[in-house]
Amino acid sequence: MDAILKPVAQRGDAADASLGRPTREQAEAAVRILLAWAGDNPEREGVLDTPKRVAKAYEEIFSGYFQDPAEHLQRTFEDVGGYDDIVLVRGIPFFSHCEHHMLPFIGEAHVAYYPTDGVVGLSKIARVVDIFAKRLQTQENLTAQIVDALDTNLAPRGIAVMLEAEHQCMTMRGVQKRGVSTITTQFTGVFRDDPNEQVRFMSLIRDTRRG
Repeated sequence: MDAILKPVAQRGDAADASLGRPTREQAEAAVRILLAWAGDNPEREGVLDTPKRVAKAYEEIFSGYFQDPAEHLQRTFEDVGGYDDIVLVRGIPFFSHCEHHMLPFIGEAHVAYYPTDGVVGLSKIARVVDIFAKRLQTQENLTAQIVDALDTNLAPRGIAVMLEAEHQCMTMRGVQKRGVSTITTQFTGVFRDDPNEQVRFMSLIRDTRRG
């Protein structure tokens, strides 16, 4: 169960895959140290199994390091009746963790593209968002990584991505401002070159919110 797993090499990965992965026992020992540093007793009944639970939770919430988004974008469908207009997947929920404080930021992603030779399964776009979100991130980098993966693997005529999220590093600590959202956008191709396409993208997102 403690076999060394190598992170998938992707732009923005902080870890050097050649260093290997610590064992589960080492991860659990680190959690016990943090519990003691926080002021609790790692041998107390209520937190005795916390290191095991944290290690198991981290396997899930940071699983994106061991997944390659390209695998989900390889298959496209060309039989779409000649459709060549915008494809928008909006309101994709995601959660990620700030790389500065390891606290969550939670929000929605809106992803659109103009297909070139075919379309990709709609669920695959949501999977790409999840793969990058399940890594330590900044929202800006997360936005850019989603765009880069779609551009590299689909070569569409244009991509538009918008993320809106609330960061717990602002809510739980520091300035402690609840309800503050951060919006990031990135455009390529026809979306970058034609402001009207950006307006159309934003209008489609607003339309679903009114509904």
